[in-house]
Amino acid sequence: MISKLRFKGKDFLTLMDFSKEEIDFVLKVSEELKSKYLRGEKHNYLEGKTIAMIFEKPSTRTRFSFQAAIAHLGAQSFYAMRSQMQLARGEPIKDTARVLDRYCDGLVIRTFGQEVVEEYAAYMSHPVVNALTDLTHPCQGLADLLTIKEKKGDFSKLKLAYTGDIWNVAQTLMVAAAIYGMKAYFARPKGYNPDKRIWKFVQEKMEETEAEVVLTSDLSEAVQGADVVYANTWHSMGGPEKEKEKRIKDFKPYQINNEVLKEAKKDAIFMHCLPGYRGEEMTDEVIEGPHSVVFDQAENRMHTEKAVLSLFIP
Repeated sequence: MISKLRFKGKDFLTLMDFSKEEIDFVLKVSEELKSKYLRGEKHNYLEGKTIAMIFEKPSTRTRFSFQAAIAHLGAQSFYAMRSQMQLARGEPIKDTARVLDRYCDGLVIRTFGQEVVEEYAAYMSHPVVNALTDLTHPCQGLADLLTIKEKKGDFSKLKLAYTGDIWNVAQTLMVAAAIYGMKAYFARPKGYNPDKRIWKFVQEKMEETEAEVVLTSDLSEAVQGADVVYANTWHSMGGPEKEKEKRIKDFKPYQINNEVLKEAKKDAIFMHCLPGYRGEEMTDEVIEGPHSVVFDQAENRMHTEKAVLSLFIP
């Protein structure tokens, strides 16, 4: 029974670790917590708990949404950049992890390599929550799913078109689409491909769910008849940003503008995980237009993160 699923004490590192039914349950709790928030009802389910937050990348939405979520749940957050910790002087992750495990009831970490969050998880008995790595962004994935569910309903009957860097957000959407049996087209220039670990999972899961996850170089093919049009930056934080000028040139034909959006369904929604670069991956008219749900999407980060924290923190 879904109602008897137990998440307490588990890590939240990637959506690949969870079944459709488990993700559905997290989304259901997200909806309940959002309703409580909108009604002004207290939901301090983690009162007295302490949660460490380590960030190795700059952040607006992830930092503020998590700190707001933690506060609403009645817990206390402790935020630090890596540069402010002894990690910057060479202390091993395994030492930091075991010390934090003695102080805090959980760890939220935003970093580069997936192996970093996996090492923290290996040395901590309390839950580790992946707040973004170069490989995947599961918290953004939950927010995206909740937003699509609110606006469109049944995932399996939808077509999603994505254009932008094939990086953590794109790879998380691929995983989600494969799990839910969605039709999802990812438009990008040739040569920009997903991580092999991600693509292997997607291919195997597609056989099970009859999903249709397609890599294409044709933006029109992706957007034609789409229910959801999702744009993302062409130069993500981390390694790809070093190739910024090349990427801007390569991705220029993949901009979402009003003309491109006309190829999608009339009631299509436009999504973007933000930060967005107006004039690059999308025009100002699109992100500010009637199809845009990007700020509802940003708000849903807080509600889905609350669900993860309340379900996973013991």
